[in-house]
Amino acid sequence: MNPSTAQAQVVVDELARGGVRDVVLCPGSRNAPLAFALQAADAAGRLRLHMRIDERTAGFLAIGLAIASGCPVPVVMTSGTAVANLGPAVLEANYARVPLIVLSANRPYEMLGTGANQTVEQLGLFGSQVRATISLGLAETDDPSGGYDQHNSVWRSAVCRVLAAARGTRSGNAGPVHFDIPLREPLVPDLAKGESLPQGRPDGSAWTATRYATLDVPLDIDLTPDTVVISGHGAGLRPELAQLPTVAEPTAPMHGPALHPLALPLLKPRQAIITGRPTLHRQVSKVLADPDVTVFALTTGPRWPDVSGNVVGTGTRAVTSGRPRPEWLAHCRDLDAKASEVVRDELAGHPKPTGLHVAAVVMDALREGDQLLLGASNPVRDAALVSSPRPGVRVLSNRGVAGIDGTVSTAVGAALHHPGRTIALIGDLTFLHDAAGLLIGRGEPRPADLTIVVANDDGGGIFELLEQGDPHYAGVFERVFGTPHGMDLAALCAAYRIPHQQVTPEKLAVELGGNAHGIRVLEVVTERSSLRELHATVRAKIQS
Repeated sequence: MNPSTAQAQVVVDELARGGVRDVVLCPGSRNAPLAFALQAADAAGRLRLHMRIDERTAGFLAIGLAIASGCPVPVVMTSGTAVANLGPAVLEANYARVPLIVLSANRPYEMLGTGANQTVEQLGLFGSQVRATISLGLAETDDPSGGYDQHNSVWRSAVCRVLAAARGTRSGNAGPVHFDIPLREPLVPDLAKGESLPQGRPDGSAWTATRYATLDVPLDIDLTPDTVVISGHGAGLRPELAQLPTVAEPTAPMHGPALHPLALPLLKPRQAIITGRPTLHRQVSKVLADPDVTVFALTTGPRWPDVSGNVVGTGTRAVTSGRPRPEWLAHCRDLDAKASEVVRDELAGHPKPTGLHVAAVVMDALREGDQLLLGASNPVRDAALVSSPRPGVRVLSNRGVAGIDGTVSTAVGAALHHPGRTIALIGDLTFLHDAAGLLIGRGEPRPADLTIVVANDDGGGIFELLEQGDPHYAGVFERVFGTPHGMDLAALCAAYRIPHQQVTPEKLAVELGGNAHGIRVLEVVTERSSLRELHATVRAKIQS
């Protein structure tokens, strides 16, 4: 057995022993030894292999698989620009703490700087964005019989280090890892049969056992002052906060009674408790930046959110004392009800459908056991304004760096793991940005039930709501911020052989009320020019 084949087979065997169940592979020559080993493992039922031709979408497919399963997912690619295309996915995985493994094949290191083709300085390419950069030395042997027992423990130990770093078992900080393997020719298996693989542990377990480190930092918090909880992305459920009004982002748990984010300007909390990482609402940012508000942060990892520098204490759990005032709880409850009612009333009276209307239909159609993936920009914000997180529905979104990159691929990956229905709500620019995520080769694993709902307002609706959308900039806005594209989404979907329907919000409700199979796209044409006025009216009526 040639050295590169032996090393690749050991690496794949140890990945499977270490709990890897899905691997995304991009075709190439330098990574051929890994491709042969992965195909064999897939055929043996040890893992599930997903082929993709675009490394950028492959990275986000892996993120979708990882966030839905909670397991590390390697993406395997050849050397050169193929590795660099994982940059956006690595950034998202870093800040969202997703166990993504970039398993890159490399040229032998002596070829660096020689002008050799497709050879770049890829070791260390991701810098501080990864939890670890681990490289295996070239697989070579001086044993005339071709044995690799002397390398076996080193190779397997390295794989275990990669998995531990990705899971954050020792740090409490899961995230991406770069695993770089230089491979020398020959890159294909020998034709001779019968050579045995250096063996792992006899019981089939990982070579090196690692246990999750536990971090327990209690934080004393008196609940007597008027308190709100801000539940952000990545938060775990906090039963000790069950009494407190909670502004929860769609991907976060609702610890206590719901509090609509648009009600916050009418409240004067004396205390705020952050769980997870808030990423959505300016109203939340203003509360957390108020020097008169005492702010605590509860997180499970080494980082805690504190954009304004006002956090006075951090911990992993709260040890509470005191009780919130009944008057405070009643006031928050009344304002939440008013805000929720105003939003729905204004949507009902608005003459044209907007992204908010589409979000309302989607949120109302969710059933227990569904999985919802929300696109960045307006969809995740719209969902937060029209509905609170629903029990029994898992909500996902790429909130690490909140880009629109790879959202279709993330949805496909999440749906591939989920046994029930997955609905993705995204905007038209997000859909177009990752349309290649619809490219799934013949014979590849496909989601059993994925509906992608596209709110198509022919451009960047979120900018209508930001400073750039002020009427003073109307002469510049449409071209450089609105970015109308005029694309025919039906034709685009047809090119990928994906069923497509253009529907009204009313028809969307009917479609989501039934059952579907495979992947489909439901497009709702929406209007964005009135968004600024609609949001202003909602805010004004809540505050009246």
